[in-house]
Amino acid sequence: MPEVIFAGPEGRLEGRYHPQRDRDAPIAIILHPHPQFGGTMNNKVVYNLHYAFHGMGFTVLRFNFRGVGRSQGEYDQGVGELSDAASALDYLQSMNANSKHCWVAGFSFGAWIGMQLLMRRPEITGFVSVAPPANMYDFSFLAPCPASGLVINGSADRVAPPADTGQLVARLKEQQGITITHEQIEGADHFFREPYMDTMVETVTGYVKRRLTETTR
Repeated sequence: MPEVIFAGPEGRLEGRYHPQRDRDAPIAIILHPHPQFGGTMNNKVVYNLHYAFHGMGFTVLRFNFRGVGRSQGEYDQGVGELSDAASALDYLQSMNANSKHCWVAGFSFGAWIGMQLLMRRPEITGFVSVAPPANMYDFSFLAPCPASGLVINGSADRVAPPADTGQLVARLKEQQGITITHEQIEGADHFFREPYMDTMVETVTGYVKRRLTETTR
């Protein structure tokens, strides 16, 4: 899988780009957790999501936000990181002009950034939001949420408590024209430590495959 360096708003951004042979393959961008708490594109959840999407036939890009790894710049409270994500999606689209489906997946802080990107980019057709920290960040910008997607969390998550996730999902489900699927994995913590990682990946894979089947009928 090639390492890539592409232009971001504050300089170079470092990523891992995993293409398919099919020129029409769907594309997906994977967003990592909080840069100031050890979040990188090599986080286990991000890594597993990357390979799950590639295994389903997606061309996939994951990358380091500004100030992480070899990505230039400094942490910017989520504002700059959203711009980084937009630049990463631009880069991914420039390499895959024939793609008909575009997904965004994010974990924790990355889920918050991913949902904001969803609001800005109407070409995104689906999302996966893993352990969204609804207790820490305001998700009220999702009014209305422009695409259907999956919210997945663990019942033993102490970083992003299940009650807050449930309230977020309830608000999203009130909106017309989209379908929000919510899956809570019993016993899993915020990081889906074993034995729950495989369950999380299987849940995501099952959901995305169903969506892809629906769109190709």
